Amino acid sequence: MIYLRSLIFNVLFYTTLGIGCVFGSVVGLFSRKATIPMWNHFWMPLCCSYLKICGLKIEIRGRENIRQEGVIYAVKHQSALETYCLSSYITKATFILKKELTYIPIFGWAQHFYGMIAVDRAAGGATLKKLLKEARDRMKQGRPIIIFPEGTRTKPGLTTEYKPGLVFLYQNLNVPVVPVALNTGLFWEKNSFLRHPGKIIIEFMKPLPLGLEKKEFMKELQSRIEAKCAELNAESVKNYPAAQTILDKYKKG
Repeated sequence: MIYLRSLIFNVLFYTTLGIGCVFGSVVGLFSRKATIPMWNHFWMPLCCSYLKICGLKIEIRGRENIRQEGVIYAVKHQSALETYCLSSYITKATFILKKELTYIPIFGWAQHFYGMIAVDRAAGGATLKKLLKEARDRMKQGRPIIIFPEGTRTKPGLTTEYKPGLVFLYQNLNVPVVPVALNTGLFWEKNSFLRHPGKIIIEFMKPLPLGLEKKEFMKELQSRIEAKCAELNAESVKNYPAAQTILDKYKKG
């Protein structure tokens, strides 16, 4: 049954996403600003509504820590899901993503018109200057920024090095950074067709204080996110024992 449910979900989800990208690309030619509410209040909520087909539901914790402007969200990245659903809760957010994603026909165009911040990892120091310039521009527009500090998706229970781009923004923009932990990888595995039933939890934690030194900031950010993810994984395994199989698989490498 899980295969059939996953098939139905994927067909509906990606068909809807594709149609949304076409609309977003056309609308963006005339008004980039109009694409923001179109995605965040219609296309993305519609796509995520299909999760119930797979027996999945989303619980948002720490809503009191959600601000709609003047903030950076540092989000653990385990699956594609958070790139789609977060904008339904942070309704004017823009994401920092790798530039290669904007080269995808139609999908990349829609991201461009939406106002994503594309980063060229091969450009060296010029990348940080461009990143800061665009981040300041989005902040002036009242748009909070979502960044994945590891720069890539990681498997549940694992972590990689946190990249310097986030601390660079933290030091130069002088805005709060809200750590965000989640357990999405237990139910929407990386590079997997299957969507496992359960409860996805996304938890917004208290913002880090301003003025921290680089090493202190990175240590505090990573410890908060990883510790909370471990808690969410343990809770998920308790309520959905099948999740332990996924954790064990990744621990074995």
